[in-house]
Amino acid sequence: MAGKTVLYVHGFASSGQSGTVSRLRQVLPKAKVIAPDLPIHPKEAVTLLHDICEKEHPDLIIGTSMGGMYTEQLYGFDRICVNPALEMGETMRIHGMTGTQQFQNPRLDGIQEFYVDKALIKEYKEITEHCLVPSTYNTAEHELERVWGLFGDEDDIVDTFDMFHAVYPQAIHFHGKHRMNDKSFMHSVVPVIRWIDDCQQHRERPIIYIGIETMIDSYHHPTSSVQKAVRLLIEHYQVYFVADSAQSTIASWLEEYINVPAWHHTVYTYRRDLLYGDYFIAQKQNNGDFMATFLEYGSDTFKTWDDIIEYFARMGGQ
Repeated sequence: MAGKTVLYVHGFASSGQSGTVSRLRQVLPKAKVIAPDLPIHPKEAVTLLHDICEKEHPDLIIGTSMGGMYTEQLYGFDRICVNPALEMGETMRIHGMTGTQQFQNPRLDGIQEFYVDKALIKEYKEITEHCLVPSTYNTAEHELERVWGLFGDEDDIVDTFDMFHAVYPQAIHFHGKHRMNDKSFMHSVVPVIRWIDDCQQHRERPIIYIGIETMIDSYHHPTSSVQKAVRLLIEHYQVYFVADSAQSTIASWLEEYINVPAWHHTVYTYRRDLLYGDYFIAQKQNNGDFMATFLEYGSDTFKTWDDIIEYFARMGGQ
């Protein structure tokens, strides 16, 4: 995202000085990250966000929780909605978010608390009526492909996966709770940012295929250092995971241990020799010649995943 503008839309009772904003600026040091403090009243917040979009023309909008709800409505931009509170008013009612509330992060205006009453909850219920509503923007195929939804599989506050997925095809579960930590952010949001940036730049990364047999040990656990290898490889390569058959156990294993990077990056085929790429990491070459540089996992040269990590470190992304 070098030279690009990223708009971050915070969640309820948060601010533009949240920890997520700090993570974004660390991960995207060459991008301009805009993170406004949102007004408490939703109509004012929407007006502010539209004004920012008109002025800044962000290349990417990322919103979490309440901010994910607002982000979904900012049509015409690439955007990521993380645990979006698409029924914000109802969420506030169920979880007792009434009375005097404290802001969780400092705000530029210095205000530290606010009050939530039935009238404010009604305002949020009214604003969410604009979520997932067909329009000239979000019914167009290209618009549907520009919106990503990320949903924590341990989120006990908001669960709008089915609502979102009924409209947008790019809905993914990630390992995490409603509030993201560094691990869930790096392993879920960052890969999607990279996919969006590649699409915007029409960038084609070298392709690596990884045979699933190299990733699973005899106890059905990840082989040593394979998860570390995947995290490093996806920074520079387009990585696909290859299995001989579409067994539900394989899909479940990838979802459990690889998670977001495996979404739509899994290939099921008995004809690995038909896959064209730059590198193929597999245990043995037993079904014809690969149309890629073959790295035999378990051989003297690539006995472990640490050996493979060292090899690609020397390649420098080539």
